[in-house]
Amino acid sequence: MRAGPGLRRRPVPALDPQEPDALPLTAAAALAPAFSTRQVSWSRWRVPLRAIAAALAMGAAGAGLAAPAAATGVSVRGTDILVDGKPFAVNGASGRDRLAELKGIGAKVIRTYGEEPGEILDAAQRAGLKVIVGFWMEHPRRGFDYGNPGAVQVQLDALQKMVERYRTHPALLMWGIGNEVETELSPAQSEAVWSGIEQAARLTKSLDPDHPVMAVLADAGQEKVAALKRAAPSVDVLGLNAYGDSLLTIVPRARAQGWTGPIVITEMGAIGQWTAAHTPWGAAIEPTSTEKADKMQRYLAALKAQKVGALPFLWGQKQEVTPTWHSLFLPTGEYTETVQVMADAFGGTLPDATNHAPRIMTLRLNGPLSVEAKTGTGATLAATDPDGDALKVEWKVMAETAVRGVGGDAEPVPATFRDAIHDATATSVKVYGLEPGRYRIFVTVRDGRGAAATGNLPFEVR
Repeated sequence: MRAGPGLRRRPVPALDPQEPDALPLTAAAALAPAFSTRQVSWSRWRVPLRAIAAALAMGAAGAGLAAPAAATGVSVRGTDILVDGKPFAVNGASGRDRLAELKGIGAKVIRTYGEEPGEILDAAQRAGLKVIVGFWMEHPRRGFDYGNPGAVQVQLDALQKMVERYRTHPALLMWGIGNEVETELSPAQSEAVWSGIEQAARLTKSLDPDHPVMAVLADAGQEKVAALKRAAPSVDVLGLNAYGDSLLTIVPRARAQGWTGPIVITEMGAIGQWTAAHTPWGAAIEPTSTEKADKMQRYLAALKAQKVGALPFLWGQKQEVTPTWHSLFLPTGEYTETVQVMADAFGGTLPDATNHAPRIMTLRLNGPLSVEAKTGTGATLAATDPDGDALKVEWKVMAETAVRGVGGDAEPVPATFRDAIHDATATSVKVYGLEPGRYRIFVTVRDGRGAAATGNLPFEVR
């Protein structure tokens, strides 16, 4: 496992659907994701590509989709993406809901991963956003064989149906071909993936010469950008998913490998769980929402200085390691401080421009990481609110996740142990009555005005 700024590595699980990185089943056209506002986490069902192709071939009748007649002119010039001949800042987020709020913070773009895009294109058009429409290319790590012409053709047929159906939509910015398809592959194994991306990009451009084609990689690696450039010349825009301090060097590292066209940071976050510090039993240690926001402020400023578009992940909520690691919102709808940082970076405002998210100054265990069941443990919190709002503090204990996903693969939400919480106050909690195992103490600090701060502490009961 590499822990540096290169390939995004995580242990490989059994084949499973992914978070937004998978083709979902829709209700309207047999392809809609099971995602609704912040109340639920991302979930996906795998569908045969033949079914996907058939679903995309369906007309808009009964789906309630708009059928726009003309698309905006989008092109590439040097390192710029142009919309109607003018440079366009590809700033926004990866996700699919709360689009009016996303527009309000100054964003211009929402990125999808492969779900049927009709509804989100229409919603984005109403909100005044552009969409990077993702097409899911299956991963070899999940069993797909790019050396199988029949399987590849089924995938290309599905792509053709999607492009033909949505190429004239005015909210379409560009096509996103694949997402980290090369994950867990050696350079030699990746060659078939690059060829597959070229086939898909070439087909897309033949069907829609009016919108750029982007390929998305897991960071820049040591040579993968050069390999993509060599094997997939039909790709116009380089999308890079990166986390942590890798974001400070990723653009020059990609340029050093010969990429001269536009670059978009298609996912970004304060730190990836694969590079975070870990407990002796392997639990990744998550920064608080305050620490994440401070890091994201630095990373967004660095990307802005380089005139590179940024799409923080995830404009929504999902379980990945924890329910809060990559989530910009809580399941109950509150936003975290990183959304505020995005508004500052993108030149927009929050719905309540006078409100600021609470901040966690300290969060610590009262004792060692590993305790005996008869002893129990506890935590101490110091939180503040920049506006002086009264804060409501909620404590809970959850089991450590038993599933270590790769590339955002779907994970079940761990169990909650409400009876383990004792003597909870705004500054401390005691935890006992648990069976031996691995757990986390979570704290949520709400200001009552739509914002919240989060943090958690892993611990072990012997």
